Amino acid sequence: MVNDGGQLYTIEGVAAGLIMLLTAYMVVGATTICTPGDAHISDMQLEVLGSDALTMVDTPPNSSMAESPLQLIIEDDSGGGGRFKNMFMNYTNVSGFGPKHDIQFSANYTYEADGSIMSAQINSSRNLTGGEHAVRVTKWVLVNKRLPPAGPLEKRAVLVEVLLWRD
Repeated sequence: MVNDGGQLYTIEGVAAGLIMLLTAYMVVGATTICTPGDAHISDMQLEVLGSDALTMVDTPPNSSMAESPLQLIIEDDSGGGGRFKNMFMNYTNVSGFGPKHDIQFSANYTYEADGSIMSAQINSSRNLTGGEHAVRVTKWVLVNKRLPPAGPLEKRAVLVEVLLWRD
């Protein structure tokens, strides 16, 4: 009589080894490895969205208008910030037919006057509390304004800065 017990143990060992290798391959393939570079992709997307929205606000609506809405908002001292907020929020928080992005912002502009740097708030959807991770987008705008209000009326370069974050 022939003893086949050794062959059975060998086949069982090979099958168990293959099952363990297949399981290890599936576990490694199912895990996501997050590198530090991957963590900033959402920041880059938010920065591109904010830059595009700021460009849209700084684009005249038609060829008959010489100035953009952003230039008019900065030149207007009677509360143009509400217009900026509405326009900027419309451009950043709408994504076609999908859900809103829930993006918040804080915007201001900075200019040079009489050798010193001055800054003024345009508008803010909500104030920063310190816990948000904000990205910054900027745009240079040429305006015809008295800066400061007692100064001469002349064309000036104004830096518009917007901080964006997700709620």
